[in-house]
Amino acid sequence: MSLVVMATGGTGGHIYPAVATARELSRRGHEVLLLGQRGGMEERVSREQGLPFEGVDAGKLARSGQGRPDPRELLRAGQGVLQARSLLNRLKPGVVVGYGGFASLPGVLAAQSLGVPTVLHEQNARLGLTQRLAVRKARAVGTAYERVIGLDAQLATMVGMPVREERLPRAEALARLGLQEGPLTIFVMGGSQGSLFLNQTVPDVLRHAFGPEGLLPPPARGVVDLDFTGSAAGGVQVLHSTGPRWLAEVAPGVQDLEWYEAAGYVDAVAAWSVADLAITRAGTSTLAEAAFHGVPLVMVPLPESAENHQFHNAQAVAAAGAGLVVEQRSASEALGRAVLECASAGTRASMREAALGRAQTGAAGRFADLIERHLR
Repeated sequence: MSLVVMATGGTGGHIYPAVATARELSRRGHEVLLLGQRGGMEERVSREQGLPFEGVDAGKLARSGQGRPDPRELLRAGQGVLQARSLLNRLKPGVVVGYGGFASLPGVLAAQSLGVPTVLHEQNARLGLTQRLAVRKARAVGTAYERVIGLDAQLATMVGMPVREERLPRAEALARLGLQEGPLTIFVMGGSQGSLFLNQTVPDVLRHAFGPEGLLPPPARGVVDLDFTGSAAGGVQVLHSTGPRWLAEVAPGVQDLEWYEAAGYVDAVAAWSVADLAITRAGTSTLAEAAFHGVPLVMVPLPESAENHQFHNAQAVAAAGAGLVVEQRSASEALGRAVLECASAGTRASMREAALGRAQTGAAGRFADLIERHLR
């Protein structure tokens, strides 16, 4: 069997699909290695997942105020390519797989300079910048959409979005997270790094909807009684993943709410396994995980996303009946109403069925098949 190197990093949306595919390839007997930015999130995730990792320098290709890339970032990217080239020349992998994002670029470009086959995964409906730099010499591209703007259809194979296809029994997941059985469980998550806007907006919105001064009476034993028509009995509890850098700002504002738990980082598999409803952005990876777990969504798309792709992602989920879209500019007024609408047991049941119907189960296996076809 061959060594497969996963070039990935930057955000969970790039890292966790690589983890899911790495596990599938490892199950098939291949050696796997994650390659990303030294000291980046991918290094921590690799360690937590028990996967080998090698780090190199990586430079972000974001443009400066003058409309040109920062020369210092270009220098880092160049250094990263040389470091990755030395590493790959020593390891001699059978294929290098790129998942997009600046942290994947050194590994992919180094592989192509050495003649090592490269396969890409494109998770969005429009080819990203780093993928555009790498696609010309790529052997194949696995996609999460039937059509990807900017990508030659002859290179593309629809595989879906690889996610960690793991579920925990509800009782085990609740115990792991320190939550109670019975209440409506709302998971708030703005991506692997957290969302400043959701962190600043959601606590006050949910306090008004469920807190002592809001629509419902004060909580008993940390649980708010839900007594509006069609709601689940047993109350509500909130698990809010703020991102590590924002926890110190969010936690003091909810410390008086026994039913609101803020954490910098949570076990995502456990959180999705217990969530009855989630408030999220609309990145492809987040939507794919929600679909696999059958979790209804209230989505606040990131307005600055490239080509406004998160809004279009969210619209597709809403059109399927699996969630509601709240635009950021109106979130302060509309988010609470959307959450209360989705809290109804009947609404959640229909949304759950719609979400499960959107799941691309087996995506990691299909992508692994594509990778194996191009092993050196």
